[in-house]
Amino acid sequence: MENVVAIANLSKSYGNVRALQDISLNIPSGVVWGILGPNGSGKTTLMRIVCAITRRDSGSVKVLGMDPAEFPLKLKEVIGYVPEDPVLYESMTASEYLSFVASVRKIDPAMYEKRTGALFTALELKDYANEPIGSLSFGNRQKVSIASALIHDPQILVLDEALKGVDPRSSRVVKDLVHALAERGKTILFSTHVLEIAESTCQKISILYHGKVVEEGSLEEIRSREKGSGTNLEDIFLKLTSDDAIKSMGEDLAGILG
Repeated sequence: MENVVAIANLSKSYGNVRALQDISLNIPSGVVWGILGPNGSGKTTLMRIVCAITRRDSGSVKVLGMDPAEFPLKLKEVIGYVPEDPVLYESMTASEYLSFVASVRKIDPAMYEKRTGALFTALELKDYANEPIGSLSFGNRQKVSIASALIHDPQILVLDEALKGVDPRSSRVVKDLVHALAERGKTILFSTHVLEIAESTCQKISILYHGKVVEEGSLEEIRSREKGSGTNLEDIFLKLTSDDAIKSMGEDLAGILG
């Protein structure tokens, strides 16, 4: 399979803080690829570099054969990005916002109507279509953000904690959708703090810790390498991203509170 995202020796710092340290990563087409790690591990920075939003300090990044630093506008045409916290025009209604995005994306009006109707129905947004975005719950604002990222049928979909605050029914719709998109040859980068979701959704996983990739592969491959770490992703994740102190922290805290 073609490597849609090819990263070699990527590093990025913010002042004295090294967000990413010498990361190499190759993501093919037709896969849901999980980017996991604790807060501050560099997940969002990595995704923003892929999406041509943040510039790297060093290393090589190619997305669909293009360097995001050289072809940011071209790449943004083929990427759908959902950030952890949606950034939307809150004075617009959901329908107005989708119409605005469609006009920027130069989507045919008939196709816009078809896609918007399907997205609003699937994500249960029809009852909120004419409500100002600022009046919506966080979960519904997130669903508007998801719809806006999908409206142009992107080749690459980047979901950074996109299901945060989203109700279980709509979460299931999105998970089923990303599987279907992968089967059509799309590439999905999927970040979540809910490890059960990652375990059921992602076909391949990269685990980041302190800006470095500490493990990578399918869950079965990772399990076979991390012998003794348990059978579920949570056990493996905690083994790779925790020090020994965390193991007794809960018991110590309970003793203090008790």
